[in-house]
Amino acid sequence: MVLSQRQTQVTDPHLVTSGTDTLSTAMAPLMLLLFLLSGAASDKLVVHPGDNATLPCQAADSSIRAVEWTRPDLEPPDYVLLYRDGHLDPTHQHPSFKDRVDLVDRDLKDRNVSLILKNVSSIDNGTYECRVASDGSRRKKRANIDSEPIRTIRLQVTEPGPDSGHPKDGNSSPGGRYHGLAAAVAGGLVLVAAAVVGVLIYRRRNPPSVPPATTDEAAAATLV
Repeated sequence: MVLSQRQTQVTDPHLVTSGTDTLSTAMAPLMLLLFLLSGAASDKLVVHPGDNATLPCQAADSSIRAVEWTRPDLEPPDYVLLYRDGHLDPTHQHPSFKDRVDLVDRDLKDRNVSLILKNVSSIDNGTYECRVASDGSRRKKRANIDSEPIRTIRLQVTEPGPDSGHPKDGNSSPGGRYHGLAAAVAGGLVLVAAAVVGVLIYRRRNPPSVPPATTDEAAAATLV
């Protein structure tokens, strides 16, 4: 006499949904942190005293009438640089930036409105905001452009380390470099996010199952 039973493997849909929702919930703050750190890495510029720092900024509109660089700690109408109608306007320029700033390209080719800040020192530490006014904007004849900044750069001037090989006079020093720590952290988070996405895809394609179960309808006893 032989007893055979037919066993049915049952997949629990609630278990699959729960696993997917858990991964999605865990991934959301990770992606938010990645976004914030990526932005921070691209907007912080670290230079040494004596360097000529280039603060990048690019306009979205090619018809640029005016470019303004400011620092929030300067009282209006003082500014870092104002370029309008094809000329630099030093009327209300802050004295500390006199003869030390210029645009990378006064012709504004490729909508490049980046700022060159020469011979930086500790007094140049701070946040710099880039604004532009297009030909089509209704702008009054005033010193400051009344609009939101299109780029914000946080400049940090630090003394070089003893083994950096940085020249003391700074006359031929490079234009500066972006801070690498935040960029490295952001890169690591990209890898982590990719791993999480991979696990999520795998779980969707291979849903977990409960151990084989025998039900009254599936189990049949056959006597031979």
